[in-house]
Amino acid sequence: MARLSDRVRALVQPHLADIEPYDPSFTPCRINLSANENTYPVPDGVRERVDAALASTPLNRYPDPMSHALRAEIAARHGVAPACVCVGNGGDELLYNYLLAFGGRASQLLVCPPCFSEYEFFASLAQTPVRRAGRDPRTFELDEEAVLASAHWSKLTVVTSPNNPTGGLVPLSFVERLCHVCRGLVMVDEAYIEFAGEDASAAQLLDRHPNLVVLRTLSKAFGAAGIRCGYVLAAPDVIEAFAAVRQIYSVNVLSQAAALALVESRAEFAPVVERIVAERERMFAALSADPRVKVWPSRANFLLVRMPMASRIRERLRDEYSMLVRDFSYAPGLEGCLRITVGTPEENDEVLAALSALLDEEA
Repeated sequence: MARLSDRVRALVQPHLADIEPYDPSFTPCRINLSANENTYPVPDGVRERVDAALASTPLNRYPDPMSHALRAEIAARHGVAPACVCVGNGGDELLYNYLLAFGGRASQLLVCPPCFSEYEFFASLAQTPVRRAGRDPRTFELDEEAVLASAHWSKLTVVTSPNNPTGGLVPLSFVERLCHVCRGLVMVDEAYIEFAGEDASAAQLLDRHPNLVVLRTLSKAFGAAGIRCGYVLAAPDVIEAFAAVRQIYSVNVLSQAAALALVESRAEFAPVVERIVAERERMFAALSADPRVKVWPSRANFLLVRMPMASRIRERLRDEYSMLVRDFSYAPGLEGCLRITVGTPEENDEVLAALSALLDEEA
């Protein structure tokens, strides 16, 4: 990864001197199954409504700072008051604002690796110490008692459900136990929850736990990674803190217009989600049939796969097949692991065939 030059290192704040930019390892390619995007196009009728909303949106005025129309529609989707919703420039901005508002040197963030690397990155920006509680190294399920013991001493906790990159869900009963134990806030990052089903969402616990924060995004199931729009659900006083630290006008007028059209059309995405889930199970079965491969069950739109020569195979997929998957071999506990996004049936067929050929050649 790129590092800051010596000149700039001397100028930035001391705690940022060793900062490394987030690197998604993107390379232009024919089939990109590396970023957990929804590779299906937005349904035709929905795309027409989005295009019409964009075309009718004035560009000479600043955006609505609090995205009131979008907030109201999101609130209706989840059966909460608009005061329980804050919209942001993607889930990433809201993750950072979580640390900015509630973290700091006197705080502590609890994470459960392997998980999304940006949690610790944003904690470093906000000068928030990090505490780690692990998972079972074979199944990647949470070590629930260890997490609870650590949460008792942590002001902030974040758990991911389904987890990235392992794909497992966090039981709602455990989320409730976390909320009881944690002396501050518990965030459940649900970027992929639509692929597991709304009955698995912690949003249903909000009325019982005022220290719960649920993070959602339009980047995955809604196929709208390009508009950068996410939101949090929480108690109104928590939302007020998110609103207080947010950058002014962080969600532009075009993103708000597109997001509103998408959320209003949410029922039309159900068939796409169903196809992705069916493809996920088909890919899981195909990969599991190869004795050289270990694949973990997933409730998201990706699979974590361990195989011999994983980094070499990832390079050959990129260079010889113009296919991109994500290499997690560098991460502790994920040696030899690739994360493969579930794409369209045609994309999935190609990557399965290429993996089989490369495993034969590298044997």
